[in-house]
Amino acid sequence: MIAYIEGRLLKKDDDRILLLANQVGYEIMVPAFVRETLQAKQVGDAVALYIYYHQTERQPKPVLIGFNLEAEKEFFQHFISVDAIGPIKAAKAMTVSVRDIANAIECEDLDCLKRLKGIGLRTAQKIIAALKGKVGKFALIRQADLPSIPETEDFVQPVLDVLIAQLGHKPSDAKRMVSQALQRDGGIKTPEALFEEVYRGERNQQLK
Repeated sequence: MIAYIEGRLLKKDDDRILLLANQVGYEIMVPAFVRETLQAKQVGDAVALYIYYHQTERQPKPVLIGFNLEAEKEFFQHFISVDAIGPIKAAKAMTVSVRDIANAIECEDLDCLKRLKGIGLRTAQKIIAALKGKVGKFALIRQADLPSIPETEDFVQPVLDVLIAQLGHKPSDAKRMVSQALQRDGGIKTPEALFEEVYRGERNQQLK
């Protein structure tokens, strides 16, 4: 069984990466919150992940699911113990950090859990019923080192909302675009100026 892999990044796709380790390429599914931590990684960069290995009679093709911390993998194993949540569904559902999901469970925050991809009210209730009181320690996982966005600035959130809700970008991609724009021009003070810088940055990327 594969439990941990260190290697070189060969490729990044929407929900998985290809990692070269000892001349073998491993396709690894990565939840959205893990993908965010890999945003800055380029082809050839070193990557190390803890692996949940999934293979059953119903799922004969092995599936590898990657996490940055062993504690994240441990939480995932708790998460998939909930009725009707298998490994693939769980990996797709984890659009926010383990820290935030664990906190929502312990606080019985149904609204937060319902925002996870593919999780409705009944499933959120099942999650709380099965895991409340068991996952508190995971709410103490340190915040991931992600690109910082000045959340106190009231012009940032409207831009994120438009990028995600109206223009169809994934939350992780929208945060990356906004963060990079603010890094290029720290003097931005309005949504209009931020949109212009985001567009300028994406256009320059396309021209490269």
